[in-house]
Amino acid sequence: MGKFHIEIIKPSHYDDDGYVLQWWKAWIPSNSMACLYAIAQDCAKRRTLGDNTDISVNAYDEMTMRVPLPQIIRNTRDGAGIVCLVGVQSNQFPRALDIARRLRKENVTVLIGGFHVSGCLSMLKDTPADLQEALDMGVVLFAGEAEEHFEGLLHDAANGNLKPVYNVMADLPGLQRQVPPILPQELVRKYDGSLSSFDAGRGCPFQCSFCTIINVQGRKSRWRDADDIEELIRANHAQGITSFFVTDDNFARNKNWEPIFDRIIQLKEQDGIRIHFLIQIDTLAHRLPNFIDKAARAGCTHVFIGLESINPDNLAHMKKGQNRITEYRKMFQLWKEAGIMTYAGFIMGLPNDTPESIHRDIEIIKRELPVDMLEFTMLTPLPGSEDHQKLYEKGTWLDPDLNRYDLEHTTCEHPTMSPEVWQQTYRDIWDWYYTDEHVETLMRRNVAYGIKPVRVWRLCLQIYGAMRFEGVHPQQCGYFRYKDPRQRRPGFRRWPAVLHYPAFALESLVKYVRFGLYGWKIHRMRKRIQKDPQSANYTDFAIQPVLDAEEENLEIFNLNPSAKAAVAKAKRQKEILEKSRQESDEVLEKTS
Repeated sequence: MGKFHIEIIKPSHYDDDGYVLQWWKAWIPSNSMACLYAIAQDCAKRRTLGDNTDISVNAYDEMTMRVPLPQIIRNTRDGAGIVCLVGVQSNQFPRALDIARRLRKENVTVLIGGFHVSGCLSMLKDTPADLQEALDMGVVLFAGEAEEHFEGLLHDAANGNLKPVYNVMADLPGLQRQVPPILPQELVRKYDGSLSSFDAGRGCPFQCSFCTIINVQGRKSRWRDADDIEELIRANHAQGITSFFVTDDNFARNKNWEPIFDRIIQLKEQDGIRIHFLIQIDTLAHRLPNFIDKAARAGCTHVFIGLESINPDNLAHMKKGQNRITEYRKMFQLWKEAGIMTYAGFIMGLPNDTPESIHRDIEIIKRELPVDMLEFTMLTPLPGSEDHQKLYEKGTWLDPDLNRYDLEHTTCEHPTMSPEVWQQTYRDIWDWYYTDEHVETLMRRNVAYGIKPVRVWRLCLQIYGAMRFEGVHPQQCGYFRYKDPRQRRPGFRRWPAVLHYPAFALESLVKYVRFGLYGWKIHRMRKRIQKDPQSANYTDFAIQPVLDAEEENLEIFNLNPSAKAAVAKAKRQKEILEKSRQESDEVLEKTS
């Protein structure tokens, strides 16, 4: 009886000094890895390569470990298995190629899939140089989703008939009754709070020009049934896993959101299976009847909202017309009233942005919107997005180093800011928002909503602390950094261990002392606020009830002519709606 090995690796990313980003515990799990791991385990269970072949499946997230490449090579060389580099984003592609290069030298079959491959093959007419480099070294590229295609690919690999490219982008699968994503307990324990993930659906109907989701997963809503969600929750619960990151790019546009929430509520209230989770939504989700209420009852503790900007000119440039500035304050208030922490994205580096205009916008948000955490990213032409496609086809300069496409580095030219000014403004923006005064305001606002300020404390340490002390974006961060000199990026000097580790130990000591002092400072702030008997009565403009948003005199409504036009449009729409209601009432009165 033979054995065929499937080794699944989620590659990490190099930092600015060429070290692989690795942590004792990472903060965000990889759902792509969870999906492929579950699919591969299902193939092993069904013995899809025949009764005489056992299939072994292993998964490694390089963010949390040094991947055992020598062992993987022994398992898979000369056709004894395959290595799948899964969920590879653009900034992870250089690291993926370095791993693949070492494996290919040992005659290991390597496949690379994920958003970079899928995005390039879906949006570009020709094969970019980085993908061609992979093909030239004999790497197999996979574009699309694996649910209905991995078994066939597995047979091709076992028979030595793999094609150079598998492009199934035109055949996106339905998700009902597909194998639900899952990761083994020992891997999930390497994430913050034993956090796992699942996608309840894929696809988003909007047309944001910076987004790769709509061009990789499509704009049509595809969803898992409530039975699927119950199955994966029960399977994870059996492992002691109760925390989840729901990775739908926009859960509010999942057409099956209500049955899914209802089933999770049933599991909690009838079966005693208690879970909590984070979802990603758009700025209009609060308009869906029962959405916020059912999200809270189901166990939603945090929402990530694609705010992106308060400037209508910027929103129009990004084709984010669904974001209505007149909705922002009421929207955040409704989430806070449900006891849910709000976490919003803000994109800086739009064509009309300057350091001064960005600073102005941040100050307006702090005064007028009751959002908790802001996460800042640079406008980045990610391969797979419309922005990248247009610049690529025009021959516009784009940074050739994909490692920099991590949303925190300049990768293209800006019409008003030099690369140095743009980069410095990105560093400054975190300090503009997370001042000690504003962190105290956030804590006081949450106490007024009946939410413990310790939740603000934790999120500030994670989100602001990641940039201030670790120097990386929160989505790439974790607890306690590793720096392995043996894995340093080619082209960077590899220091001997006797020099590297003492220097790294000193660097870590200084960093975590500073981190600890900051944590202690805002911990004392939190304790002081909790002891203040007046904290429950705190109010400021941002949390005052919105009675008639279109009539409010907000600075956000007077930023520029486009902002004023947006408010005027909202007023007209409201008047039309009210007139329509009045006419309907009159018709009902006459007929009754």
